Amino acid sequence: MIKEKMKKTHVPFRLNILFLFVFLLFSVLILRLGVIQIVQGEDFERISEQTENVTAKSSAPRGKMYDRYGRVLVDNEPTFTLTYIRNQNTKQEERLDVARQLANYIEMDTDKTTERDLKDYWIITRPDKAKAKLTEEEWTKLSSKKAYQLQIDRIKEKDLKEITDNKDELKVAAIKREMDTGYALSSQSIKKGLTRKEIAKISENLGSLPGVDIAPDAERVYPYDETMETMFGNLGQIPKESLKSYTIKGYEQNDLVGISYLEKQYEDLLRGQKATKKYVTDKSGKPIGEPENIPGKRGNDLVLTVDIDLQQELETILEEELRKARSRGNPYADRAYAIGLDPDTGEILAFGGTKYSSQENDYIEYSYGTLSEAYEMGSVVKGASVLTGYQTGVIGHGTTLYDTPIKIPKTKAKASYSNLGYVNDLTALERSSNVYMFRIAMKIAGYNYTPNTAGIPWDRDAYNQVRYHFNQFGLGTRTGIDMPIETTGINGGTQQLGNLMDLMIGQFDTYTPLQMAQYISTIANGGKRIQPHFLKEVHEASQVNGLSNIIVDQFETNVLNHIQMSEGDLNRVQNGFWRVTNGTNGTATKYFKGTDFTHAGKTGTAEVDKGFNLTFVGYAPYEDPEIALAVVVPNLSSDRNESVNKDIARKLFKAYFDLKDEPKSAAPTAKEEEKEIS
Repeated sequence: MIKEKMKKTHVPFRLNILFLFVFLLFSVLILRLGVIQIVQGEDFERISEQTENVTAKSSAPRGKMYDRYGRVLVDNEPTFTLTYIRNQNTKQEERLDVARQLANYIEMDTDKTTERDLKDYWIITRPDKAKAKLTEEEWTKLSSKKAYQLQIDRIKEKDLKEITDNKDELKVAAIKREMDTGYALSSQSIKKGLTRKEIAKISENLGSLPGVDIAPDAERVYPYDETMETMFGNLGQIPKESLKSYTIKGYEQNDLVGISYLEKQYEDLLRGQKATKKYVTDKSGKPIGEPENIPGKRGNDLVLTVDIDLQQELETILEEELRKARSRGNPYADRAYAIGLDPDTGEILAFGGTKYSSQENDYIEYSYGTLSEAYEMGSVVKGASVLTGYQTGVIGHGTTLYDTPIKIPKTKAKASYSNLGYVNDLTALERSSNVYMFRIAMKIAGYNYTPNTAGIPWDRDAYNQVRYHFNQFGLGTRTGIDMPIETTGINGGTQQLGNLMDLMIGQFDTYTPLQMAQYISTIANGGKRIQPHFLKEVHEASQVNGLSNIIVDQFETNVLNHIQMSEGDLNRVQNGFWRVTNGTNGTATKYFKGTDFTHAGKTGTAEVDKGFNLTFVGYAPYEDPEIALAVVVPNLSSDRNESVNKDIARKLFKAYFDLKDEPKSAAPTAKEEEKEIS
């Protein structure tokens, strides 16, 4: 009995302890809820209404560009930029007041200020005059948007002269224009390249300039001046038609982007990661507290395939030889192009053009003409013509044809530079027989030639057959170069038989200098058409001068196609090209005598409306090619005793081998002038 009583009293005691503990917990919870709702309720309600905006971003330096030996080609020079960030509720009058203050501290370019900008500024600064532009009835009936547009339409030139005749006010208008361009809570550049004096004045008055700041920035500089500058490309505002696609990638409307050539091609690699200010705002858009700063990062660095020493030699040689050609009686020869490729990898070793500008009375860099302008190239295409003859079965190794003028009714006699008599395929290349190529064309077309006889049928599909085989070398098609644009040349279509014959000697369809470089590289490397390219490697941005050791990416050799010709056929044409620069009757033998390297190539002369285009393609060393060249000099008045194409080629080959084993100079860097903010 005693034990049973003890159990009955022990259990209720434990339950009482548990109930007391639960009671205390609920009491604490109720007390806490009361504090949150009553004491801190307003604070938490305000926090719940806050929104986070990650919109204030400042520009980051772009990646640099280096040559294949690590020498800086495109650099960034430190500078300072005046920036402005406005809140979502910043009024026009407040921005105008800031613009007026800034006008006292900086000089400002007013060229970008448009008529519409001036009209908007006129309305803001002259409210009474602006209101008088509309009648009371118009103000009553029209919507605010239509009323404003009518005000804009009624502002006259004499009204705007109130601004344009006052340099100080025009400066204010230009500054406010830049301030209005940016989005709310977005860093907008007002002026790049602040002087030390401007930095000092602004810094002293930052307290009275809400939203204004001075940010470190960088400008593109070119240590080698104008050398290859065109191919590097330019920076500019995002084109309107591309704004949507750039916005998706995280760009802002006022960002500078690559708009041409390498800057555009590799924009995604070169662009930096912006420094970001992360704001917390209330419902009205007013920032609360200090923003969180997230540092930016410079863009990746590009190592290009070019050798800047060879590039400079190329540009010098082009100008010198073009000057000589003009002095020899060719006043219309106003440009020259040359390209050097590694035939095994497609790497562009040097790539240039020179043009005489009558306006400047000087020679200017004109590299983009190598991929944007196309010409009739003349006999340099005859390697492709002979290989087409092999492939279609109309000729074989050693096939002999008679070189004498071809006479077709209603067509000017078609002949070589002289009657060469019986020639085979190798001699036809060595001595540059036109007639041999004409006869290949006639055979492909099934034309049973009889002199001065009309009505002989021929197959127009021969055009397609020839172009199909030419395309395998890159002639008449895109080379695939890593550039945003390139020209493919002009296809002359299907014309008369005589034009088919001209196609076989490079005087019908047109090609670019770059296509010629890819064509000769394909022959030099044994039949692989390889994509030409400027990019060699991508390196992570270095925190110090020089390249980082961290390679992000590399350009792999890209074989676009293997030509459908046998190794024996290619060896045969290579032999023919060797004879051109080494044979007893080679058209370029005398220009390549005495060199300490072996070589092969093909000369070309195209007779065109403006005169003559002189060309050359070749490679060296012959046994194991390291460099393939294409040279194009259009618009000469005469080709008689003119050697500009061969002279350029020989000098470029020599420059390559002379520079090949030379120690490479240290990379020049941009001048880094220390700029301090007082």
